[in-house]
Amino acid sequence: MASKPGILTDWPWKPLGSFKWVILTPWIAHSTYSFITKDENERDIGYFLIFPYMMVRMLHDQAWITLSRHRTSIGKTRILDKGIEFEQVDRESNWDDQILLNGLLFYIGYMLVPEGSHLPIWKTDGVIITTLLHAGPVEFLYYWLHRALHHHFLYSRYHSHHHSSIVTEPITSVIHPFAEHIAYFVLFAIPLYTTVITRTASIASFAGYLAYIDFMNNMGHCNFEFIPTTLFSFFPFLKFLIYTPSFHSLHHTQFRTNYSLFMPIYDYVYGTMDKSSDKTYEMSLKREEGSVDVVHLTHLTTPESIYYLRLGFSSLASTPQSSKWYLYLLWPLTLWTSFMTWFYGKTFVLERNNFKMLHLQSWVIPRFHVQYFFKWQREALNKLIEEAILEAELRGVKVLTLGLLNQANKLNKLGEVYIKSYPQLKIKIVDGSSLVVAIILNNIPKETTQVLLSGKLTKISYAIVNALCERGTKVTTMYKDDYDNLQSKLCSESKKNLVFPGSYTAEIWLVGDQINEAEQKKAPKGTLFIPFTQFPPKKLRKDCFYHTTPSMLAPSSLVNVHSCENWLPRRVMSAWRIAGILHALEEWNVNECGDAMFSIEKIWQASIHHGFRPLKINPLIKA
Repeated sequence: MASKPGILTDWPWKPLGSFKWVILTPWIAHSTYSFITKDENERDIGYFLIFPYMMVRMLHDQAWITLSRHRTSIGKTRILDKGIEFEQVDRESNWDDQILLNGLLFYIGYMLVPEGSHLPIWKTDGVIITTLLHAGPVEFLYYWLHRALHHHFLYSRYHSHHHSSIVTEPITSVIHPFAEHIAYFVLFAIPLYTTVITRTASIASFAGYLAYIDFMNNMGHCNFEFIPTTLFSFFPFLKFLIYTPSFHSLHHTQFRTNYSLFMPIYDYVYGTMDKSSDKTYEMSLKREEGSVDVVHLTHLTTPESIYYLRLGFSSLASTPQSSKWYLYLLWPLTLWTSFMTWFYGKTFVLERNNFKMLHLQSWVIPRFHVQYFFKWQREALNKLIEEAILEAELRGVKVLTLGLLNQANKLNKLGEVYIKSYPQLKIKIVDGSSLVVAIILNNIPKETTQVLLSGKLTKISYAIVNALCERGTKVTTMYKDDYDNLQSKLCSESKKNLVFPGSYTAEIWLVGDQINEAEQKKAPKGTLFIPFTQFPPKKLRKDCFYHTTPSMLAPSSLVNVHSCENWLPRRVMSAWRIAGILHALEEWNVNECGDAMFSIEKIWQASIHHGFRPLKINPLIKA
């Protein structure tokens, strides 16, 4: 929102929310019906293609979003080395409004301008006229309109909304108030309307011009440089006709320079060319990936989780993962992606963050949760994890956290296999179990007398039970095998607080993987379920409370946080991810994997010291 919003700031369909596209329904239905029912000679393919082409433009924009986020997470040729936050993601979530506006105006134009119907596929003269009119009137008028928008009166009421994003993403290019978009459409309509009334318009000239505008807009805001210097070396005059991403990035940091649309010639003519443009361009191309201190190695969860990745849909990535009805419409793509991960895929960089002096990255192994349960997949999974560890070692990474489901020692003994296979490794592998235990223990009130343990036993559950029994809290279990296994891990003094057979009356349930629905239904009203695994239990009871997976609220000094980690709320990080950061900050230089567990008290104190805060969502703890 602009600092002093002017008239026509909001989009007229804002009250419709996610259903705004329904306003095109009458035209979509009419164009489709006409195309199907009319004879081949009477069909108007241009009218029919308006909506499909709007969808193609959305896919094109989404491809730029994915590419830009991937490239900036790696860091090579990145222009502005700063992060974005949730506020910017929310502000730019309506990026499709501009495409919707275009579609609406094209449909209206089709109705009001008879010459715009039954356009041919191609007309050379129309393409030439469109090119000349853009290079002349459009670029010239845009330059002066843009300078006017930087006058304090218009800037405070309109254009400041766009400049709220210092670090740009491709979709930043179309984030303007409604009134601004009307002005831009009038400008871009000059070549389109001219070709229509001169009978030189074609489907190719319309679609090509829109594609050019979209491509250049996205390119100018992508925040990574990729235009090669050889292009300007062989064709020096192109520096006046083609801007670069770094050229426009300077406009967002300097504000009073580089006003041109896509052709910098007018900045040269009127003396508004930023003097550092060439230097910024060359420095951006030379920027290397940079060092990485901590890598969080994770994997995909459910098939639809691909859409919640930071590289996927930005509006979904900025919200906790949950089932959305409209994602079922994408089932062909979801199914194809799921199928491909069974046979192909390479670990990729998902996200980068900075915290104090540390450079952090999250790497994703392209495998889904369910694939960890198949024996025939274990060799391939272990190979992917091993390759990621060796790659991190080569890059000088200090700590790698295994934010992965390791199938209770069956896959790689919780990372111990890699330590034994490569004893010369300098990188430290951390599974985060000590911090998980610390968070859960601090979520259970000291005065609690009894808890119920349910689900599959792990080294985390053994440590939790041991700590609770030592402080006098009784731990009950309903399974004899679990009781025997826990007894073998406890000291004689603690064994008296382990109870079998237990009862379902406990107010707090510690739940792991494989807790079944029947057990949940036996819990009394008001029960608090606290998971000690990375996957929370299914919320079956509306009369009970469900804690998140072990996690903490990240401090504000952790930058570039604009996506949610799986189902966790905003700016909440899992214990597995935080543990690696703490190990690197404190320079503990030890592995925490296999049966080894770091000091629970030490890592808890370190987490508090560095600004991580426990979540106040336990109904039994006073905030």
